Amino acid sequence: MTICFVGTILPIPFILLFIRQILEWLKNTRFVKLVHRIEAKAEQKSKSIEKYKTFGLFLFVAIPLPGTGAWTGALVAALLNMRFKHAMLSITLGTLTADVIMVVLSYGLLGAILP
Repeated sequence: MTICFVGTILPIPFILLFIRQILEWLKNTRFVKLVHRIEAKAEQKSKSIEKYKTFGLFLFVAIPLPGTGAWTGALVAALLNMRFKHAMLSITLGTLTADVIMVVLSYGLLGAILP
């Protein structure tokens, strides 16, 4: 669990700090369509986060479903101009919560199947 947590959290500060500049730079390349898709996806996800800000970001990251998670949460937080400290705390706690949920589900399911 620790390795998964660290591997997930490691790129988060870089995403929060630099993704806006990277996307702006990519708009001037042949990847402009990709940038527009990423921004549209982030904007769609941001509607669920925007209302509750920090707590909404925590919940978004903590729910282990496809399309949610730390990296998408960091992208949305950066595009919403959330403060680094608040975004980092929400994403870290959300990732930890999602990891615990997955461990409990995995070991619970395996414990029920295997004697």
